[in-house]
Amino acid sequence: MAAANSGTGRQKPNILITGTPGTGKSTTASALAEATSFRHICVGDLVKEKSLHDGWDDQFDSYVINEDLVCDELEDIMEGGGNIVDYHGCDFFPERWFDRVVVLQTENSVLYDRLTRRGYSGTKLSNNIECEIFQVMLEEASDSYEEEIVVALQSNTLEDISSNVASLTEWIESWSP
Repeated sequence: MAAANSGTGRQKPNILITGTPGTGKSTTASALAEATSFRHICVGDLVKEKSLHDGWDDQFDSYVINEDLVCDELEDIMEGGGNIVDYHGCDFFPERWFDRVVVLQTENSVLYDRLTRRGYSGTKLSNNIECEIFQVMLEEASDSYEEEIVVALQSNTLEDISSNVASLTEWIESWSP
């Protein structure tokens, strides 16, 4: 992965780690934050902690996030750089925030097992598996960000996660403002 700089004036890059639920976003983001001393921002947790939502969706058993409130909450933090944002969506974040967008992808049978262990079933399970099959998150990232900053990484095993953290750490170390 080559270094890139969006010309923002930040001293450290910001990274978005996205992908279908169950692809290892939080695990990867947490390990990367530990390896780099960057701030890990789990948007799902932020939404709960700060009530940045418009209520609960019973069908999908999740909060309906208010994207404007999330962006308002993160704006000043993102300007400083050194952030790893972890969320399963990516099209509502301002493009200027990120220097690298990582889309984690997981083989369908591995993802199915991970999601069923989390208690996913019915519509929630099938929708997430279909998103992975049709590479919805990669398409969303590719449509929302410059091609050169979007990278897809496999995340099937702990070895994959370790390798991804190592390559992203190397990318961060080679990044310059």
